[in-house]
Amino acid sequence: MRTLSGKNIVVLGATGGVGAAIARHAVAAGARTLAVARGRESLESLAGQTPGLDVLALDASAEGAPAAVFDAMAPDLLVVCGGARPPTAPLHELNWPQFSANWNSDVRMSFEFCKAALLRPLPPGSMVILISSGAGLGGSPISGGYAGAKRTQMFVANYSQKESDRLQLGIRFIALAPAMIMPDTDLGKTAVDGYARYLGISAADFVRGMKDPQSPDDVGCAIVALFTQPGAHAGNLFTVSRQGLAAVQ
Repeated sequence: MRTLSGKNIVVLGATGGVGAAIARHAVAAGARTLAVARGRESLESLAGQTPGLDVLALDASAEGAPAAVFDAMAPDLLVVCGGARPPTAPLHELNWPQFSANWNSDVRMSFEFCKAALLRPLPPGSMVILISSGAGLGGSPISGGYAGAKRTQMFVANYSQKESDRLQLGIRFIALAPAMIMPDTDLGKTAVDGYARYLGISAADFVRGMKDPQSPDDVGCAIVALFTQPGAHAGNLFTVSRQGLAAVQ
């Protein structure tokens, strides 16, 4: 079992509920941690609550972002989190920019950073984890292209792993999908409100109908487990629930 202590960890999209939880878990485990997000004020707030956390204000989906991030910190573990807020309306009520928002953010960020990890390349033993979604496995009919974008992140991780193996780079690529909506996050609240409205029920009733959803801290623990116990978690696609990690075949 390896340790996070003294390792370099970069978390993209670190000011969201899941990204912030991952950054806090990394710092608590003794890692040198760089939190990356667009909003400087949110980053500074997170750093104020997390002593020892370094921050970088940057749009991770912008051209040149991977070089800027890797120059700031060469990661042993890179976590690609965050992205665009998906719409909450059925297909026929959306325009193309709304439908494609997550492709231009979440997918592009995953593509650019995985490509850069392979081309630089990151050192052998490094790990790249893309935070996907259970929507990529089960669909999400009122979120436009979100589910398809999250599924494509799974393909990006798989294709990147094949290239790492073919080129004998020793880098591991993983897609991690939280199994359920997390009502306590901003993204989760948006989804809960959207589905409640779509189904004609209250948000409270929608949440009560959910069976034991995982929390951002569950995702943070899963990230730590994937990095520190790589031999116990074979494969490159996992879900995380309240019960922990599960490989998807």
